[in-house]
Amino acid sequence: MTRIESFPPISAKDAKILILGTMPGIKSLEAQQYYAHPQNQFWKLMGDLVGAGRDLPYKERLKILKEKKIAVWDVFQCCIRPGSLDSAITDEVVSDFPAFFKRHPHITHVFFDSGKGEHAYNKIVMPQVVHLKLQYIRVPSPSPAHACMRYEEKLNEWKRILKVL
Repeated sequence: MTRIESFPPISAKDAKILILGTMPGIKSLEAQQYYAHPQNQFWKLMGDLVGAGRDLPYKERLKILKEKKIAVWDVFQCCIRPGSLDSAITDEVVSDFPAFFKRHPHITHVFFDSGKGEHAYNKIVMPQVVHLKLQYIRVPSPSPAHACMRYEEKLNEWKRILKVL
């Protein structure tokens, strides 16, 4: 099995919100873009929330997120995973969150869009950053594998981001 690596974070120094996924899927790795799978609803959600929709070029979407003080990253820096399902992840290494939060001291809220990522963060990262007093919120996964919830229901949960901006 080949080890896969995540991307650098999308972030500006004054970010207030960090949205955490687990690890980019195959389509994202191929495109070298976060949430690149056409059925993933992340960019549709960002379009409805802050105007960073899939209809815009990727670089423009990133610019809008940074302007809105939203950072995006993955809990895992690297792992082994055949396919794109989080349940297939093994041999994971978490990203360097202490260094990230040191560079981004304005972050107050962390939103998880993945159960596996949230679990790993709570187990491995939380003891290293507990002194930061961050607020943690779980939102529904935008992944096409999480199709049991209607888009409107997901959007209502994701609107919690707007209360922080």
